[in-house]
Amino acid sequence: MQKSAKEIELKLDVDPDALAELKRAGCPDGFTSSRAVTKTLHSTYFDTPERTLQRAKTSLRLRKVGRAWVQTVKIGTGVSGGLSSPLEVEHGVRTNTLDLDAIPDRQVAARLNAMLGSSEIGPCFETAIRRTTRVLTDQSDGSEIEVAFDTGEIRAGPTVVPVSELELELKSGSASALFKAARGLTGPAPFRFSPLSKAEQGYSAADNKPTGRAAPKTAEKVILDPDETVERAYRAVLRSCLDQISQNRIAVLSGDDPEGLHQLRVGLRRLRSALRLFKPVIHPTSHGPLDTLARALAADAGEVRDLDVLAEEIVQPLQEIVPDGVSMTPLVDHLHGVRDQARTALKHRLAKADVNGFLFDLSAYTEGRGWLDPGNFDQTARLAEPVSRFARSGLDRQWKAVSKFGRRIDDLTIPERHDMRKALKKLRYGMEFFGSLYPQETLKPFLKRMRRLQDIFGYLNDVAMAEKLVHLNTPGGRGAERRAQAVGFAIGWHEAQSSAMWQHAKGYWRDTKQVPKFWRQKK
Repeated sequence: MQKSAKEIELKLDVDPDALAELKRAGCPDGFTSSRAVTKTLHSTYFDTPERTLQRAKTSLRLRKVGRAWVQTVKIGTGVSGGLSSPLEVEHGVRTNTLDLDAIPDRQVAARLNAMLGSSEIGPCFETAIRRTTRVLTDQSDGSEIEVAFDTGEIRAGPTVVPVSELELELKSGSASALFKAARGLTGPAPFRFSPLSKAEQGYSAADNKPTGRAAPKTAEKVILDPDETVERAYRAVLRSCLDQISQNRIAVLSGDDPEGLHQLRVGLRRLRSALRLFKPVIHPTSHGPLDTLARALAADAGEVRDLDVLAEEIVQPLQEIVPDGVSMTPLVDHLHGVRDQARTALKHRLAKADVNGFLFDLSAYTEGRGWLDPGNFDQTARLAEPVSRFARSGLDRQWKAVSKFGRRIDDLTIPERHDMRKALKKLRYGMEFFGSLYPQETLKPFLKRMRRLQDIFGYLNDVAMAEKLVHLNTPGGRGAERRAQAVGFAIGWHEAQSSAMWQHAKGYWRDTKQVPKFWRQKK
């Protein structure tokens, strides 16, 4: 056995029960399927004590398949948006002992030897996987995709990490067929794009840092080089948004931690901000459906998030200062009940097939350069420009949008204050997208100011939103009168606070206007 090829793989984390159902579901529409084959795979991954291969994004393993032994080298083991495309060299060996001299691809063998030098190599972790595979053939274009249903575990010393993954590997044909097959296979079954390959998961386990499937995820820092092209920067930003959205969707579906809901909403807003920030260089109609569904999902998540804020940040903190005869507890309990109903409805919404479709479409758009405008040579030139130049113009546009409100700050209506808060948030996201391009000593103070302004305007918006308490307090029924007293106190107290806070906001904005803009400063 010998294989040397560049792979394109799509890796999805799926709940074990859901994965078992998908395995039984049969062939998706538009495809034919080969007979399913199930094997048990035991693999040992090797590295030096200094983790030379891990640092080089390379894996080296021995795998027992039946009675045979297979040695595999993978170069480029990282995963982005669930997709990986490592160079894989696979060949049979006689025993369960590494034989680097037997690597048939001499270029790969030379690269591996250069990495390792004279360092000793030893076992690092093991995997035990039960894999069921079948090959799907797209009836429309003949593309072939190997589908693998993997269940098992990764073992590194005392640490054991369960594995439940759906992997799709493009054997031949178009990448669009890969996403088409994934959409047909998963249906409404929730998934997240795997953030790590099995090798990367093994290293995390060896470091006793297993990654929770349902843990809320904050946005990872986007790292850009000043000479990076605009197009590569756009893709990096989209990948960051996609990872955050897919992970936190699972966090919301798997539990009630409000942080997962908050981070899902942030991920959707970051995505929409990115689509607008890069609007000058992307096809004007290429992302419309993505933006539309992202806005709708953000609104659905926002309804639940607003109830969390009303209960935990607007009402509950007043319990210690209410006058005698008034209690906030009945209102908090009522809000929790309304919030729980809304959260259940949101979970049903997030478990629908169109949300899977949205994630696959976003991944296909990101990896398939869905923003291209065929025949537009001006676009080609703009996408190839250094991102450092684009970043300045993009942040200038966002600052201009904020300043448009700031010039009238004394006369802003309540809805306009809300619009200014949204403009500030978009500016902050843009600063975070491009932040790695600038000296941190100039970025961080300005970013801190943006966060402070956003917090102030956020509180003012929450106070305005507190008017919802009147409508949420269902009239009549047990406890309605006590809740009404709590509503009146909460609204009155926060409105008094907001008057002083608004004066602070105006002063802080005027000070911020005078601060030098870091993206305009010469390095």
